[in-house]
Amino acid sequence: MSCSRRKFIASGCALVLGTGLANIPLVQSMTINGKRYAMLHDESKCIGCTACMDACRETNLVPEGVSRLEIIRSEPQGEYPDANYSFFRKSCQHCDNPPCVEVCPSGASFRDEETGIVDVNPDKCVGCQYCVAACPYQVRFIHPEKNTPDKCNFCRDTNLAQGKLPACVSACPTQALIFGDANDPASAISQQIATKPTYRNKVPLGTDPQLFRIADRNGDLPS
Repeated sequence: MSCSRRKFIASGCALVLGTGLANIPLVQSMTINGKRYAMLHDESKCIGCTACMDACRETNLVPEGVSRLEIIRSEPQGEYPDANYSFFRKSCQHCDNPPCVEVCPSGASFRDEETGIVDVNPDKCVGCQYCVAACPYQVRFIHPEKNTPDKCNFCRDTNLAQGKLPACVSACPTQALIFGDANDPASAISQQIATKPTYRNKVPLGTDPQLFRIADRNGDLPS
């Protein structure tokens, strides 16, 4: 089902403000002594094939009915047969100031100081679901088999642990995804961020998201 990117983002902001979660105190940015992983989604290259979603599901054994990653299609721009679409990646932003970590009472939600990856330790989870409610990006879900929160963790336990790129990056046929160490100025992602106009979602909330985007100017841009 398609929806406009503007409606998606606006509804997310409305949910956060409506529940008072915008007033949650954010943790201070932590100094990372190692890598600082980030991802770039080039929306101008994305064709909405969802190969990234399929690869994520297969690699991380994500059950049907839930998803760590979604590609949201905009409303059509223009008339058939010349209509164009733009595509928006909905997944964990791996924030430098993650509200999900701040509200977790047990330490199950955490930010890895060596990589900057925001993740969940199911063994520490008490099932309160505070982190699910606190995420302004609405990307956390309750795993139907584990009964604990789950989300994208950049394939931390699968591909990254094997020295590979995240599954979504490897599967993308148009190279619309770039992943790497934002602390390394020579990395591909650092060079792209330094030389291309990028944007990030809901920056005014102070989360400092590490999912960067190159906008597709033909689509419905976020407000």
